[in-house]
Amino acid sequence: MGRRRIPDGAEHRRTPAVDLPAGTLDVSTFSTRLLRLETALERMSHGVCFFDGAQRLILANRRYAELYDIAHESITPGMPLRDIIALRFAAGSCPRMTPEEYLVWRDEIAERNEPSETVVEMANGRTVMIKHQPMPDGGWVATHEDITEQRRAAEHIAHMAHHDALTGLANRLLFRKTLDEALAGDGAGIPAALVWIDLDRFKQVNDTLGHPLGDLLLRAVAGRLRNLAQPGDLVARLGGDEFALIRRHANAGDMAELARRIIDALGRVYELEGHRADISASVGVALAPHDGCGPDEMMRNADLALYRAKNAGRGCYRFFEPEATLRMQVRRSLSEDLRRGLGSGAFDLHYQPLIEVPSRRIVGYEALLRWRHPERGLVPPQTFIPVAEGAELIVPLGDWAIRRGCEQTVALAGRPKLSVNVSLRQLTPDLPPRLAAVLGETGLDPARLEVEITEHAMLRDTEMVLGVLHGLRNLGVGIAMDGFGTGFSSISALQRFPFTRVKIDRMFVRSIWASGGDAALLRAISDLCKVLKMRITAEGVETEEQFAAVIASGCDEAQGFLFGRPGPLAAAPAWAPPEVY
Repeated sequence: MGRRRIPDGAEHRRTPAVDLPAGTLDVSTFSTRLLRLETALERMSHGVCFFDGAQRLILANRRYAELYDIAHESITPGMPLRDIIALRFAAGSCPRMTPEEYLVWRDEIAERNEPSETVVEMANGRTVMIKHQPMPDGGWVATHEDITEQRRAAEHIAHMAHHDALTGLANRLLFRKTLDEALAGDGAGIPAALVWIDLDRFKQVNDTLGHPLGDLLLRAVAGRLRNLAQPGDLVARLGGDEFALIRRHANAGDMAELARRIIDALGRVYELEGHRADISASVGVALAPHDGCGPDEMMRNADLALYRAKNAGRGCYRFFEPEATLRMQVRRSLSEDLRRGLGSGAFDLHYQPLIEVPSRRIVGYEALLRWRHPERGLVPPQTFIPVAEGAELIVPLGDWAIRRGCEQTVALAGRPKLSVNVSLRQLTPDLPPRLAAVLGETGLDPARLEVEITEHAMLRDTEMVLGVLHGLRNLGVGIAMDGFGTGFSSISALQRFPFTRVKIDRMFVRSIWASGGDAALLRAISDLCKVLKMRITAEGVETEEQFAAVIASGCDEAQGFLFGRPGPLAAAPAWAPPEVY
């Protein structure tokens, strides 16, 4: 008989042998053992069936019949396999093939005469794991397990690892992977385009209508971008109100038309639960290989094109042009100001409280860097931190922040913890000894200090970062994973990296409040962290309803505007206004 491959990706591997009662037993003993076997089978959660060498049923338990939606009394000992298969196909509990094809597949398994394990996708949407064990007389015993929910859970976890929790679009990890693949195709003469999209006036919506409606707006934007995408495109949310689209087989004319359609679609008025929101979008476009052959170069050039669009008045698009140097001049000017600011006392720390759940007792503070520019005023961290990293100023700036935080909090009553953010560039092998020196000089107990790192810090030089973090733990310093739920497969990272605390990202938290079914997911993450002996903190708590949900989830701490906005330590609890956050 010719070999056939079972549809839907069947997989085979070894499984343990099963022994049946010997045929030499007297009738009474055999009947007794058979009764015991039947009783044991009825208690099993898996479907089990025994067939002899002539493909006739010896026995099957009730779970086998239930699994395939057939009446248990309709299958009796001595019944041919073909008749049982006919019942299954009549009930719709069968693979996506004809009964004859199924029997041929069964014969092929029997011909191999070896244990096997097969995953079968059923026509009714179920997924069944079948473990087959041959017997010496040509018969077999098989167990049938419904793994539908396991499959769905695995697919859900995989989706979470590569998609933004709020919008469902691709996240940075999947975006970068897809961009790498698209640009690799350029070597075969396949052009690719990167479209960088930033929303104009989005902050005003957040400030006037509130973050929940701001989240609804981001979901609506994501939906409009999906409608503009072609098969093969990737639409991603890169963070905040920044989006991107990757398209293969692109040319300048097509991308100009797409940019115009994006601006038109995103610029139409949004209806958000009775409120109207009016925004626009600025778009930057880079074309490979002319504007770059590597992902970093393409992203940088698309970002430069976007800056030109914003500088041109927003609500428009621009292609990358090599001579467009304004953005670089601005960055250079900011980096020079940063150098001067480091030596002139232009930086300070604001602190946001970390509260214990459910007592609301302050147990720590997160130190947040602030820069008061002599001309620009208060420059937000999202503006100057990237400049500091590009100008190689982030290490001295970060060291200053750690030392300042230790000096300001060492004598606080109640010995609260101090949490400081550390960037990837700071995670070098000399960080533990530098930190040890600061702790020794300021007198802060290492157990009161905690460094926060983002998921993205673990994407590069993983082994080096792992060594640095273990060095910090050896000092007694805590390590928090910041922004959980917005990047790559964080669950596996929790097991590998020596974290003492996990911070659930504010956007992920808000998406859970918006969907009651996802509250169970936060509870599961909380339970996992407790098993791993890590504390869990919910960020972005702004209302009493959200705090009640945090309490119900089992989180240990919470942080957010409900408990205090960032501000100078001496001003607590009169925290700073929202615009400095």
